[in-house]
Amino acid sequence: MGHPRMEEVKQIKQTLGEIDKRIPDAVRAAVGLEHHYQNTSLRHNATTKTFAASLLRPKEQDHKAAPAFDETSSKAISSPRKSKPEQDNGDGGEDQGALRMEWASCYVPDHGEDAHFGHDGVIGVADGVGGHRAPGVDAGAFARGLMASASAQVAAAAMDQPTIPYTLLERAYDETVASEATGGSTAVILSLASDVLKWAYIGDSGFAVLRDGKIVHRSVPQTRYFNAPFYLSCRGGKSITAAKVGETPVRHGDVVVAGTDGLFDNVSDAGLEKVVRIGTASGFSAKNMADIIGGTAYEMSRCPVKDSPFAVESQKDKVRVHYRGGKVDDITVVVALFK
Repeated sequence: MGHPRMEEVKQIKQTLGEIDKRIPDAVRAAVGLEHHYQNTSLRHNATTKTFAASLLRPKEQDHKAAPAFDETSSKAISSPRKSKPEQDNGDGGEDQGALRMEWASCYVPDHGEDAHFGHDGVIGVADGVGGHRAPGVDAGAFARGLMASASAQVAAAAMDQPTIPYTLLERAYDETVASEATGGSTAVILSLASDVLKWAYIGDSGFAVLRDGKIVHRSVPQTRYFNAPFYLSCRGGKSITAAKVGETPVRHGDVVVAGTDGLFDNVSDAGLEKVVRIGTASGFSAKNMADIIGGTAYEMSRCPVKDSPFAVESQKDKVRVHYRGGKVDDITVVVALFK
């Protein structure tokens, strides 16, 4: 059994300092990043664009996508404490351990309020709510408390004990509230049980499941209105029962990308598909993939000329401020490869 791992300060600084070297020009060309975050024009030549296009070509064999769990259907469990708890599949399917999860992360800080962990088939991401930022208030404390508690609980559990994401999130929430941690946090926890991916999340920390470079399931952000996500807190946040839970089958070769809104506000679903397809075609490890996705989000967040998903969404709101370009924020990316 491995030890739970959370990003260290040394790793964070290295990721930020080497961000340029982690993004191939083919990725920049594929997602349309023709301007460097320092406003330097990067006009990609025909060779680069042709190479990027070759990596994006679909495979000859078109695999049928597994049906994704419909979070809006009657199968979704909207109030877990009042519903029957999730049960592991006991219908004689594949043996436990038929799939294994190889995970890695990339964290590019801005205010330093994100947190995450990973351990033996379980990953989690949390994002401190910026609205709690104030003099003398650590807006990231609740996020760190959630992930530290969840990580410790997974490490302490028996090896043959399945991890139920909602139960883990609930216990982590209770412990963090008991500690009187400041701030508030969105969060997502995912676990692999045989060939089933289970999840629980609150707010706009989310994830996408990709198969052959195409998204087959994407979490739906929980928000009150634009840029106002659901969150957990000692006071003023949502009840833990508001967490969205579900599951979907996964198989060898699938890729899961989990992250905070610093990722999904800057990289569109189509852009994420392109980066993952290039990474898969190039044989990237989970760490390579996480670094390149995180680096792409970082450059997009500093790009003044290409509208990010956050900017596009803001322009749909007829009342509030409209944004242009990227959205500067903490960026956390966790990539899990199923093998």
